[in-house]
Amino acid sequence: MSNLGWYQLLTTIAKKVGGPKVLIGLLLAGGYGIGRVTEASGKKIVKIIKKTDSKEESLLKKKLKKYTFTTSGKGDIGLEFNKDELFVVVVTHGASVLIEKERDTNNPYFVDVKWLETVSNYEENQNK
Repeated sequence: MSNLGWYQLLTTIAKKVGGPKVLIGLLLAGGYGIGRVTEASGKKIVKIIKKTDSKEESLLKKKLKKYTFTTSGKGDIGLEFNKDELFVVVVTHGASVLIEKERDTNNPYFVDVKWLETVSNYEENQNK
């Protein structure tokens, strides 16, 4: 290759494909095609990851014991609950309990153990 370098290479390729306009068109079409393929595969990968995450989450929730609220009301932190609604205890720490209500978009909630025992069938000593 001479000292013209990349210019010479591009002019040679442009001649082979039918001119610079055709070369630019091919580059644009190729870039668009690569972009669309990347977008489609990215969406598919995200869908697979979300599906896997939801399976793992549902398996975890199936293993956790479900409890029922025995009364209806509203807690101090905005937790609204109805009688016979189900929830799971995710973790306990001291006097605090992390719960998740079924079909609630505002999960999770930190509540007091004693309060939870008064409004549900949850008992602190069951988990120990």
